[in-house]
Amino acid sequence: MQDRIFLSSPHMSDEGYEMQYVKEAFDTNWIAPLGENVNEFENELATKVGSKGAAALSSGTGAIHLALKAAGVDEGDIVFSSTLTFSATANPIIYQNAIPVFIDSDYETWNMSPKALEEAFEKYPDVKAVIVVHLYGLSADMDKIVELCKKHNVVLIEDAAESLGTYYKGKHTGTFGDYGVFSFNGNKIITTSGGGMLVSDNDERIAKARFWATQSRDQARHYQHSELGFNYRMSNVVAGIGRGQLKVLEDRVAKKNYVFNFYKRELGGLYGVEFMPSNEWNEPNYWLSSMTLYGKVRPIDVIDALEKENIESRLIWKPMHMQPYFEKYDFVGTDVSEKLFENGVCLPSDTKMTDADLERVIKIIKKLW
Repeated sequence: MQDRIFLSSPHMSDEGYEMQYVKEAFDTNWIAPLGENVNEFENELATKVGSKGAAALSSGTGAIHLALKAAGVDEGDIVFSSTLTFSATANPIIYQNAIPVFIDSDYETWNMSPKALEEAFEKYPDVKAVIVVHLYGLSADMDKIVELCKKHNVVLIEDAAESLGTYYKGKHTGTFGDYGVFSFNGNKIITTSGGGMLVSDNDERIAKARFWATQSRDQARHYQHSELGFNYRMSNVVAGIGRGQLKVLEDRVAKKNYVFNFYKRELGGLYGVEFMPSNEWNEPNYWLSSMTLYGKVRPIDVIDALEKENIESRLIWKPMHMQPYFEKYDFVGTDVSEKLFENGVCLPSDTKMTDADLERVIKIIKKLW
């Protein structure tokens, strides 16, 4: 059996940047959810994306949760969410005892459809917040979505967990809304093994998020808690990995783009194959190279053929409104997200892949036609 090719695995820098910062944490004995690495990772990430403030947290899920809390979302409030996403986008809505309403995608971006969002606002004028996802590193059509949220005076949260390094009209995704969320899970474009970041231009809300994330401990000589708190703060060790990874973000984006263009060049001419969309205003990080199949070859055929050769791939996300837990909640749109799920497949997009690895993948797929 040949070596396994992963969908997207952690990729530490060749220069060893991560270990330098981790060693500092050990040398100074700051093995805790506070310290210089945490503070500097926040500052460096905020500077990188162009946001005024950032809070380093234990996960992207926790960041979405605190964004909803900062937005004032509470029991019974309605929150619009992209339906074509991972459950981590929707779960925090339930944490706040709020009510999700799922919004369809469009084929132009694979992300939240502005048309469906407008219909949702007409149906639910009292919505409290909107969570838009930038799927697989593709930017949503942010001008239209921002305009709709401002028109209805609704808080906009960007789930940019998969899109760090993606630009929309020259500006980083995650910085158009009131709050932006990034993930550093092991499979993301840069990783801290686990972790997330909440960004915002509202310094007061970021400070409040840090407070909530450290168990809402009041500034008192004894342990005192006037609000419900959470154990969401990022470790100083983990933050050190993040600081090192941030130094190679552009390299990782370049390699993801290379992988995507390699696949598109070699497979784009096959009957029934369509690759994830490109738009002139979008500079994607192409976190996962994905395609849809509209012929006899089905996504599961590709997945099975690759798995037999020890190569990892997977289906497009199953929409939230089709999930057993969430299917009781409303959905606004048509069937775009369902069709993308039915016909979509994510190809191995590991940044450590060589040209030989890519040729190996392509050879197996071409045999199916």
